[in-house]
Amino acid sequence: MLRMIETLWRGANARAEERLTDEYAIELIDQKIREAQAGFRTARTTLATLVQRQRVESRAADDLDARIADLTTRAEAALAANREDLATQAAGAIADMENERAVRARTLDRLDGQITRLRHSLDKANRRIIDLKQGAIGARAVDRERRAQRQLGRGATTPHVAEAEELIARVLGQDDPFEQAEILDEIDRDLDGGTVTDRLGEAGFGAPSTTRASDVLARLKSKQGDEK
Repeated sequence: MLRMIETLWRGANARAEERLTDEYAIELIDQKIREAQAGFRTARTTLATLVQRQRVESRAADDLDARIADLTTRAEAALAANREDLATQAAGAIADMENERAVRARTLDRLDGQITRLRHSLDKANRRIIDLKQGAIGARAVDRERRAQRQLGRGATTPHVAEAEELIARVLGQDDPFEQAEILDEIDRDLDGGTVTDRLGEAGFGAPSTTRASDVLARLKSKQGDEK
């Protein structure tokens, strides 16, 4: 029982974490980009330090080479002058400087390797950060669209929209007052017998209750005949 409760609790926490991740995905993306940029700046500073140290070591090595060459020339001149004592002292100094030169050479080789690897890593990191920024732009656009769609979806089902639709349908469904007045007139005529009288007059049974265009035309023609 306890194991089941623990499993359910872990599942609920996982779902809650997923919901939070979905809700704040853009903020999390921005934070990860900031962290990546901070790491990139730190690595770039480290690279600058290594390059600076490499230049110091390189200048020191060049200085040693110059000193070794100068002392070698002097030692050879001492030997030529039968001053082996001075040449021996020069040889000892040259040996020390050559040993130091070898150490500095190994240091330079190590620095060269570190700088090359770090430059490569920085180049990759820079490209990834650029890709992340572009991806974040797309993610923001998608997130804005989804939020807008959710707002539209919720707005389409709100009571206000439903009430507005109902009012529109009510207005559109109202009776036409003019048509209603005509119908009422017809009903009134039927009630007082006017409609029946009209139908009988039009059928030739008695005088029509209304003047027709044909009656007017016949009267005009008859009047013209009388004048002639």
